[in-house]
Parts: sequence; C-alpha cells; structure tokens
Amino acid sequence: MTRVVGLSGGIGSGKSTVAALFAELGARVIDADAIVHELQAPGSPVLAELVEAFGEEILDESGALDRAALGAIAFRNPDARKRLDSIMHPKVGIEMMRRLAEAREAGVGLIVLDIPLLFEGMKTGTGISSRLGFDATIVVHVPESLQIERQISRDDCTREEAVRRIRAQLPIDEKRDMADCVIDNTGSLEQTEQQVRELYRRLTSDPSPAAHETAEP
Repeated sequence: MTRVVGLSGGIGSGKSTVAALFAELGARVIDADAIVHELQAPGSPVLAELVEAFGEEILDESGALDRAALGAIAFRNPDARKRLDSIMHPKVGIEMMRRLAEAREAGVGLIVLDIPLLFEGMKTGTGISSRLGFDATIVVHVPESLQIERQISRDDCTREEAVRRIRAQLPIDEKRDMADCVIDNTGSLEQTEQQVRELYRRLTSDPSPAAHETAEP
C-alpha cells in the first residue's frame, strides 16, 4: 500500500533536514523547491517568463536566475509575490503530480511531498495542496524566534528582512495546529532523527497515524 504525506514547515524550521532523513529511511521525497530550481534553469522558458515579468535585474552576470534578487522583489511587494506564484505554482503542481503518479506506479510505500506552502494552500483551497488527498500532513515546528535567528545566520540577512520573509507565510504555530503530525526541531539532530524514525515507522505500519500528534524527541 502506498501512503502519501505532505511535509512542510517554515523558513528556518529545518524542513529540508527532516525530508533528507525520511529519504534515508526509504521514503520517496518529491521536493517542490527542487522542481522550482529545475524549471528556472538558464535558458528555460520559465526563466524567460520571469524576466519578462520582473526585469533583467533578477539575472546574475552569467544569465542565471539571481534568487536573492527575485526574492527581495517578491517578499517586499505582495502584488509581485502573487505574480510570481501565478507563474510558478501551476507548473510546479503539474510536475509534482507527474512524479507522484510515477512513484505510485512503481509501488513506493511512502511518498513524502515536500511543499513549503502546503498549509497556505490547504487553508485557501488553492495550489497543489488542494488537489491531493494526503494520508497525513507533517509540520516541522520551531518557535518563530528561532526561525528568525536561523535565517539571519544562514542567509546573512538583517533581522527586519528575516521577519518580513517569515511573516509572509502562515504563522508556524498555525501550521502546527493544522498538521496531523508535528516534529519538534528545537533540540539536537539526534532528537530530530529519533522523531523521524518513529514517525516513519508509524506511517509505514499503522493503519492511520493519530491526528495532531507530536513525535516524542
């Protein structure tokens, strides 16, 4: 039996680490961000469409997409972000659905759809989140204060920029309340690994994971 779960979190929550841990355990991870990068490759029709929408200032010297420049435009201007979403979301959704169908046909036991805006889409009824019947949803949770500190350290951005980006998404606590399963990523990597292993065991063996259950660190 194939089980499909949605995985999300917030900026700086450690979602990518958790996705990698699921992959190590044997899950098939379909990463929306990785698909975005593939679609925006130099010379692609999608990149040309983005340049037409936002100007050549979103390109670096080599002609590749400058993601920081595009992000600065999108996170500072709600209309620009909506335009970016309207360009990218349908294309990413089509590719995710194709890869999901491929994984199902291959008989993969656990498919993890790594979607940054999973809960935003569920709340509004838009995007790929609204077109998939998940067996469970997972959020990787840390307090907003830790999100801010991690983003400042990781991206070398100002506190103001970190807060702006984080608050452009649903609050992390609201995502936690919407999720079926919660991974607390405030502790050590070993504690996170333990939670992921336990959740993987439940998802691949239990008939139905308990709703709104927090994995024990």
